[in-house]
Amino acid sequence: MKFRPLHDRVVVKRLDSDEKSAGGIIIPDTAQEKPMEGKVIAVGPGARGDDGKINKLDVKKGDRILFGKWSGTEVKIDGDDLLIMKESDIMGILD
Repeated sequence: MKFRPLHDRVVVKRLDSDEKSAGGIIIPDTAQEKPMEGKVIAVGPGARGDDGKINKLDVKKGDRILFGKWSGTEVKIDGDDLLIMKESDIMGILD
């Protein structure tokens, strides 16, 4: 990828959700909820604090994260559907 986010922004790829319900019913794409779990593809250098120093981000490339349902801006880069969001939109890192 030739995209580098600025400041405290993070590029995230949504992880696919299950296409079947617990009972085995196949759910069509139009009825599925968008997953709130993703993988960090790229991170910015960090936010600049009041003192002028750059504070590094807590997330790094490759982390699996949880984020809010309506978080981020959807973009298409190199044919991939991605999200660009601020680090503050991320709820946590999955280990």
